Amino acid sequence: METCPILHDDLHDRLLPLRLRGVAADSVERYPRGRADIFGAVADAYERSRPGYPSQAITWLVGPDPRRVLDLGAGTGKLTRALVAAGHDVVAVDPSAPMLDMLRRNLPAVDARKGSAEALPVADADVEVVVVAQAFHWFDQDRALTEIARVLRPGGRLGLVWNLRDETVPWVAELSRVIGSKDAFPEDVVGSRFTASTRIGPVEAARFSHSQRVDREELLALVRSRSYVAERPVQQREEILGEVDRLFTRHAGDGSLLLPYVSQCYRCEVPQSSARRAHG
Repeated sequence: METCPILHDDLHDRLLPLRLRGVAADSVERYPRGRADIFGAVADAYERSRPGYPSQAITWLVGPDPRRVLDLGAGTGKLTRALVAAGHDVVAVDPSAPMLDMLRRNLPAVDARKGSAEALPVADADVEVVVVAQAFHWFDQDRALTEIARVLRPGGRLGLVWNLRDETVPWVAELSRVIGSKDAFPEDVVGSRFTASTRIGPVEAARFSHSQRVDREELLALVRSRSYVAERPVQQREEILGEVDRLFTRHAGDGSLLLPYVSQCYRCEVPQSSARRAHG
């Protein structure tokens, strides 16, 4: 695990950019419109194949004690599971009805609500922490931060996390070449505009390594769940999946592969959490 503070003027100096460390860019998927439709269509593949989050990352993002937490952009509940397992009281919000349906089936006790980051279906000062996994890059940042400040209690915290494939492993780098990683990185999202925002306090960062063992079908489902694969024409998708299938055979035969990840985390306090939405 590696941690460091990020000052408003030295993001890239204090946190060595992930692109220089051999982690996959594609975890930050750049499709600002139609997110709910894209992921709703691949909810089953997403749930089957996407990795969870290490417990150390949850503790670092939220804290060691049980809290009232908003899981924003919760999807099928990959992060929600870890939050619940850590003892937190979770409200899960996502714009995709199919994703939320799966979350409700898997975690029926969780309060799951359909909504967006820019218009949260959450009362003023209702939560102590807002956590966003694999989703902050989809948001209208200014509007989302206003809403996050509204729903947080005074002294509340915002945590962001992305799971990134570790491309220092050769077969993982090959996988990224096959499926076509996008040139986008968490530090591009949590950049100078974000860290200079008057809505948030100083930003800290940490990385946590973990891994996921995948069989052939799970790896193919993982690729299907990528938004930039899901939105391609059918023939192109099938060509990509065929190449991934052959890659698996070369490296694993009929066995399985250990897919390494880095969980890239950011956290900050939101001192403006007393700000509330104007009504009327």
